Amino acid sequence: MPASPLPRSHPRAVLRCCTRHIPGHGARRDPHPSGGATNDNIGAATAPANSGAKLARTLGLWSIVGLGLGYMTPTVVFDTFGLVAEGTDNVVPAAYAVALVVLVFTAISYGKMVRVIPSAGSAYTYSRESIHPGVGFVVGWTALIDYMLLPMVNALILRSYMEALFPDVPGWIWVVVFTAGVTGVIYLTMRGTSNVNMILLVFSILVMAVFVVMVVVQLVGGAGAGTAVSLAPFVHDDVQFSAVLAGATIVCFSFIGFDAVSMYSEEAKTPKIMPRAIVLTLIAGGVIFLIASYVTQLRFPDSAAFPPEAIEDSTLPEIGVQVGGPVFQAVLTAAGFAATLASWLASHASVSRMLMVMGRNNVLPRKIFGFINPKTHTPTFSIIIVGVVSLLAIEFTLEQIAAYINYGALVAFSFVNISVIAWFAVRRGLRKTPGDIFRYIVMPGIGLLLTVLLWLNLDMHALVGGLIWTALGVVYLVILTRGFRRPIASFDENEPVTGVNKTVPGPRSEI
Repeated sequence: MPASPLPRSHPRAVLRCCTRHIPGHGARRDPHPSGGATNDNIGAATAPANSGAKLARTLGLWSIVGLGLGYMTPTVVFDTFGLVAEGTDNVVPAAYAVALVVLVFTAISYGKMVRVIPSAGSAYTYSRESIHPGVGFVVGWTALIDYMLLPMVNALILRSYMEALFPDVPGWIWVVVFTAGVTGVIYLTMRGTSNVNMILLVFSILVMAVFVVMVVVQLVGGAGAGTAVSLAPFVHDDVQFSAVLAGATIVCFSFIGFDAVSMYSEEAKTPKIMPRAIVLTLIAGGVIFLIASYVTQLRFPDSAAFPPEAIEDSTLPEIGVQVGGPVFQAVLTAAGFAATLASWLASHASVSRMLMVMGRNNVLPRKIFGFINPKTHTPTFSIIIVGVVSLLAIEFTLEQIAAYINYGALVAFSFVNISVIAWFAVRRGLRKTPGDIFRYIVMPGIGLLLTVLLWLNLDMHALVGGLIWTALGVVYLVILTRGFRRPIASFDENEPVTGVNKTVPGPRSEI
């Protein structure tokens, strides 16, 4: 595969660069604590439910890091391994290392912004408050690509798992069955608990640890590269840096969700731990990805070890069967399956709620997207629409979908870094001392420049399609505001328009 057409990282998990969590009942907070731009429609749309409730501040640093890792879905490293290996001349760990370095600077910027805007941890909110409401709207609109396609990615990955286990069953059947099941669950209830997420995280990491041990034993016994210590997974004579950058653009997809822990700021024992939690979540996820990809690359020195269909969709089942036979294939697939299903439920519920907020605030047609079923108390049409989009997983490949998701993520990453400069250096004037210049201009500036390197390696079709979508958002903004003569509508996922906040008290707050 040539280096140029490669995309951003695996699903999972934030953006999020974006924020994706299972919504549940919780406290309603002022989404504009900074006193920045607000939306006049919010008051009219706000329901009075549990306005006096408050979230318990019981989450410690490592509890929050664990929640972030659970959303990132560590097993995704195996899903995209073949795709990245083919595009990077078989140096997958190098691609992860580059992506980690790039995202560390962006994670630091997220940490700076969550301190000043603690109740809404999204690039959309940061851009709106620090730069301009119009910029925030366009950033949020662009991020909808990320939100809308994440459930489809999960559907595609589960389809590939089931095709590997049951090759005689047409793949489209699994997409339809699982999409109907997930849509049905979200239709009936939007509530959930992160305790399930934590269980899935522990299970996934244990299976990955077993995998690493098995592979190391096989390497010592002469399998694969025949050694457990080698620089070949990071550099060799045929490696081109442009290919590594292209691979880094893909694997950024794997880190989605490191920033999403900012949404736990109201449940943290102290808000001061949030910047560390964001950075530690990224680093911990990066270490897991590096170790897993390193031993996998040694075990499979050439991507030719995988059939083309596995490279297109997911190499996890193929890796499992070649390392441990059908039994371990089932175990590894079960770990990936459970984590992917949990991520699908979370992402489907989250984007459905965002569409509902957009409907309630008249960003989208209110009668359709803002409709709440009086019996189930869920946004019926929004949930069904997301389910219909997920059915597109019948035809698309992981590479194609990941490319478009990466576009939305890179927009978010870029504007978080820009928001730091705008908020601290411009708005607050913190640019007079060398320390301030380094913290609020140089550091986010480096993060922005490194993100631009990933932009340059984004799949061209995704770049063109994404830019068209962004342009449509600008045109739509002009129409909504009647040439900017009306207030700019808000569609922050955290807006208290229904009394249902995506943060979940109770079981999750007791971790």
